[in-house]
Amino acid sequence: MPGTTPATKTRADRFADVMAFADAQRMRKTYAPGWFEEVETELRRRMLEIERDLTAEIMAAHDVDAAAVEIAGKVHRRVLRAEQTYMTAAGPVTVARWLYRDRDDDSAPSLSPVELRLGIIGDFWTRKAAKQALWVVAQMTPQKAAEAFERVGSMQPSKSSLDRLPKLVSEEWEAEREVHEAALRDALVVPEGTVSIAVSIDGVLAPIDGGNRPVDVRNAAALEGRQSKGPAGYREVGCATISFCDAEGEMLGAVRMARTPEPNKRTLKASLAAELCAALRARPDLKIVKVADGVADNWTFLTDELPAGEEALDFFHAAEHLHAAIAAAYGDGTRETRYRFDELRDILRDDHGGVGRVIRALDHLRSRYPQRVAIRQCAAYFRKHRRRMDYAGLVERKLPIGSGVVEAACKTLVSQRLKLSGMRWGHGAQAILTARGWDQSDRFDKAWALLAAHYQVDVHVLANVIPFKPPAPPKKPRAKRAG
Repeated sequence: MPGTTPATKTRADRFADVMAFADAQRMRKTYAPGWFEEVETELRRRMLEIERDLTAEIMAAHDVDAAAVEIAGKVHRRVLRAEQTYMTAAGPVTVARWLYRDRDDDSAPSLSPVELRLGIIGDFWTRKAAKQALWVVAQMTPQKAAEAFERVGSMQPSKSSLDRLPKLVSEEWEAEREVHEAALRDALVVPEGTVSIAVSIDGVLAPIDGGNRPVDVRNAAALEGRQSKGPAGYREVGCATISFCDAEGEMLGAVRMARTPEPNKRTLKASLAAELCAALRARPDLKIVKVADGVADNWTFLTDELPAGEEALDFFHAAEHLHAAIAAAYGDGTRETRYRFDELRDILRDDHGGVGRVIRALDHLRSRYPQRVAIRQCAAYFRKHRRRMDYAGLVERKLPIGSGVVEAACKTLVSQRLKLSGMRWGHGAQAILTARGWDQSDRFDKAWALLAAHYQVDVHVLANVIPFKPPAPPKKPRAKRAG
């Protein structure tokens, strides 16, 4: 009988064992420390044993035993019956199933009708098990994920299986990414009560393959007689968000996404633009606010490639530049610096035309301290972004002035998973970022349904089909040699 439970016991025996165990615990009169935890653990083990056996029986019932089948428009002939172990939501089960091969191509891989009908992923995972495993490994390392499953006491995939799964499904997602993302956008529901939509783009450094190894960078610097500074071996991961805000400016929901390093964040920008257009198709009345820090490339994209809307330089970045300029004049941490910064920051945020007053104050400091580079740079920065610094007007209209949502995405979507101690990433980084983006955008279930559908294929049993290849035409007789 298929399954992981001993063949010597019938299903009735196993159910009877569970009921006998439960009856024994109901009659128990001794209460040693931790006794009930042991009861729960054993009961769970016995129930999972039954669940695995029933799951294996159901899987085996959908196998095909026929001379030939049609898969993806091609006739396949029966070649072999073999056992395979699958990871289900209840744990591993073993099922004997038939394998079929393309009748016209003996070099083609053998296919399992039961795997195709059930949507088995990677010849190993059932759809439910893979969904659970992907979600967990998107939140934590494969090692911690394996420990979590062991503690929960259901399926117990290995660390290596959990490591391979995101890469496996990511290959399928990326192959049809634009189609899948379009389907997600078509299902987008703008939260009720949304009045405005904030669009932001940013980046965060992460240890992604393609950057030089930190040791190599520092050794090269040492050979040149200099000291390496900064995050050697890191590259920029792009992050973008679309935030839906109510009439008071409070966020009702958000779409978050991240892409591994690529020139000019091309894929990220295209996805962000498509998400915004989808939201506007659903709600053309939404006010648009573009919020970002001062990176020129981000603003070129936000201004030139997205629909028109309000623009706001992130207020907290502006305040940081302002503080650096004032500290350059009066000294970092001094009472005068704190006083002048608080005063000018409030003017910048709360007064109509406040940016003009701040620029005049910076010009005054620049005339008094002409050698202080930070003051000169801050004044130029404020002039460059002056039209994006009408904070009082934006606040009056209950529109956001900070890029906190995308800053948080940089931290929670990227850093908290990709920047743990000792980590370096290759192509597997995007697999994790994609799944985390679904989760943080409340799209995990919808995205998974699109992805998992790829693995489920129709199998048609054919009648009156010769289950072997036609014989090769007879060879022509060799010409006799002249004697």
